[in-house]
Amino acid sequence: MRFRPDPTFYPSPRLAMEAPPERLAYVTALDAGAALKRPGELRHDALTVVDLDPRSPAYGTLVSVNELPTYGDELHHSGWNACSAALCPYAPHPHVERRFLLLPALRSSNIFVFDVKPDPRRPELVHTVRAEEIAKRAGYSRPHTLHCGPDGIYVSALGGPDGDGPGGIFVLDCESFDVLGRWEIDRGPQFLHYDFWWHLGHDTLLTSEWGTPKMIEDGVNPELLLGKKYGHRVHVWDLRKRKHLQALDLGDEHQMALELRPAHDPTKAYGFVGVVVSVKDLSASIWLWHRDGDRWAIRKVIEVPAEPADPDLLPPLLKGFKAVPPLITDINLSLDDRFLYVSCWGTGELRQYDVSDPFHPKLAGSVHLGGIVRRAAHRRSGPLRGGPQMVEVSRDGRRVYFTNSLYASWDEQFYPEGVGGWMAKVDVAAGGGITVDPEFFVDFGALRPHQVRLEGGDASSDSFCYP
Repeated sequence: MRFRPDPTFYPSPRLAMEAPPERLAYVTALDAGAALKRPGELRHDALTVVDLDPRSPAYGTLVSVNELPTYGDELHHSGWNACSAALCPYAPHPHVERRFLLLPALRSSNIFVFDVKPDPRRPELVHTVRAEEIAKRAGYSRPHTLHCGPDGIYVSALGGPDGDGPGGIFVLDCESFDVLGRWEIDRGPQFLHYDFWWHLGHDTLLTSEWGTPKMIEDGVNPELLLGKKYGHRVHVWDLRKRKHLQALDLGDEHQMALELRPAHDPTKAYGFVGVVVSVKDLSASIWLWHRDGDRWAIRKVIEVPAEPADPDLLPPLLKGFKAVPPLITDINLSLDDRFLYVSCWGTGELRQYDVSDPFHPKLAGSVHLGGIVRRAAHRRSGPLRGGPQMVEVSRDGRRVYFTNSLYASWDEQFYPEGVGGWMAKVDVAAGGGITVDPEFFVDFGALRPHQVRLEGGDASSDSFCYP
């Protein structure tokens, strides 16, 4: 226990933007051979560490690969045991520290806890929250997204141990990592689950929808997609009472409402959600939720069209459509709530939007790397497969990092020749606009990188109670 708050905790996003630059990135990396149960191709998943210090001779390289002891876990997202939310006036743990990085595994349903304090460049696995404990105490399985809240560690889960729904949220103790139990008291009509986040200043939590484990683990199911069975709603909850309040329906043509990014300023009551694909025209979209009187409302504010393509260049799943869908699979919002970054994994594009007016976003920048057809190269690579996928923004908003792997079985469908494993970076101009850093390119070899967490915090790791 600390006698003073952790120096990486900041009361407000404004103060967090003054933090020193990040020196390390913690990147989850999976072994597709183990995840897809390919005989003779088994390796361990790992928490990797990337040097981000431009003054270091190891800049842009892997400085350690810290393997799990088991096979086939499928590491995906990650999150800290504690963060700036611990400074909220009602937080019961103000003297915890950002020391442990938790890694939920989508296949095994275990959560691996790494200690980064003794040697930040070589984290040590110190604890495992077992799938059996999660199932017994919370009734959930396939843990996915993790956020450090004012009163504990919140974890989303895609479903139950049998692979069906409902999915939901459970809570871990931020010091012992014990599973405390299911978060929901009254879930109302909510059944499908994916992401969650909150407006701490408005005692409101929001959740999004993907599908149950059975609907997603073997890849995109065309019958389910064209039948409009994947998620298309955002749910609004009372954060304190843990009660469902409202369902915001985007319309069932908009399939897979995934990443949620609320405004960081706790006085603001709006945020963005990315939708992977429209079954009407293969476009992808960004929607804005916001307060409308005493209720919440949602509207489409960005649409990214599909790109026509030669069927001979497309994977079997897309040949009949003669087009490449953008496939918005991640979004991220800078701490000043000014720039929204949008990953178009299918077309290999990272877009930057100025969302100073959240109701009228303006495209401010764009770069291409990878893509199903384009396969745009980095200066330090040949043609690339995969595309911008998980995206992370530095606290000062001047650097954006991204990796290229989505999910093992989905990688195989959209990039059947192999997705590879790489990480790149763009630099952000003060007034908007992005350029690829020609010197930063990390080749992960046989591993596929996913979530990026920056040392000391980043634009999607912390929540704030003060403006």
